[in-house]
Amino acid sequence: MSPSIRFPTAVIVFLTLAVCCEFQSVAHADGEEAPATAQGLCDALLASMKGGPSLDFTARRNLLAPEVQRDLDLAFMTRIVVGPSWQGISAGDRQQLVDAFSAYSIATYAHEFKSYSGEHFEVDPSPTQTPRGDCIVHTKLFTGDPQPVELDYLMRKSGDRWRIIDVYLNGTISQMAARRSEYSTILRQGGAAALVGLLNKKTADLGDQRPGSS
Repeated sequence: MSPSIRFPTAVIVFLTLAVCCEFQSVAHADGEEAPATAQGLCDALLASMKGGPSLDFTARRNLLAPEVQRDLDLAFMTRIVVGPSWQGISAGDRQQLVDAFSAYSIATYAHEFKSYSGEHFEVDPSPTQTPRGDCIVHTKLFTGDPQPVELDYLMRKSGDRWRIIDVYLNGTISQMAARRSEYSTILRQGGAAALVGLLNKKTADLGDQRPGSS
């Protein structure tokens, strides 16, 4: 019978720790990609703000659209705001909802981030992991007021990229929950078509270039 091979206890402990550290390093590196997504969005929003009077609504929307579509999982976010009724909606109506919600989301950013007075963003490089495997990236918008605006981005890994699935104002107010509450009555009374109509109207209102608006 072949003699058994015995490893010293210290060697076994060392190998175990090495394996554990390797797994932790991979997980940490994976999570580090999430702040880059938030940073990309913040950079685009700052560019829109710095454009100021030289950029009208359409120009800001065109500037922001690629970054918003890249960083936000707009299809998933649409499902969240629609809620349980999503299961009973046809594929065609689902796509119309995604398109309308995406256009409204981009228009909202273009409307809100249109002027610059020295503001800047700060992105925390250390995201908070959640039990479900998602993570929260903490950011702050410094506007000159004593307290910065806190914006936390809930992110989920989609393919090889972390993407935003919800935004929390001051760490507590869920944008998706607020939207879902706002749209629930519309969906209940008029279905998907009514919500698509509402979102399209909101988008058009944000882009209305009346005198004095931009």
